[in-house]
Amino acid sequence: QVQLVESGGGLVQPGGSLRLSCAASGFTFSTKTMRWYRQRPGKERELVAQITSAGDSTDYADSVKGRFTISRDNAKKTVALQMNSLKPDDTAVYYCKARFLSQWGQGTQVTVSS
Repeated sequence: QVQLVESGGGLVQPGGSLRLSCAASGFTFSTKTMRWYRQRPGKERELVAQITSAGDSTDYADSVKGRFTISRDNAKKTVALQMNSLKPDDTAVYYCKARFLSQWGQGTQVTVSS
């Protein structure tokens, strides 16, 4: 079955960096566009970044453009989100997901606070 396991979250000060990772299994990873979403407190889940199956194209929400970088390793079946210049407004649970598949991982909590 499809499994997505996110890791790498934690508490970081404003301006700091974190690198999230998502390990995927149960589907043909190399054929799927992968996405990172987040759900901030009291808000709906939103798309943050996506990367095509070959890793040759990426897109970002305006709120993270220039600060976040999505990448993937098809051999390891992992997708990463490098987050720099973090702001308190980035505080959220972050999830990875394969486009056109319905399953979600458990998410990883990111808290940006001094």
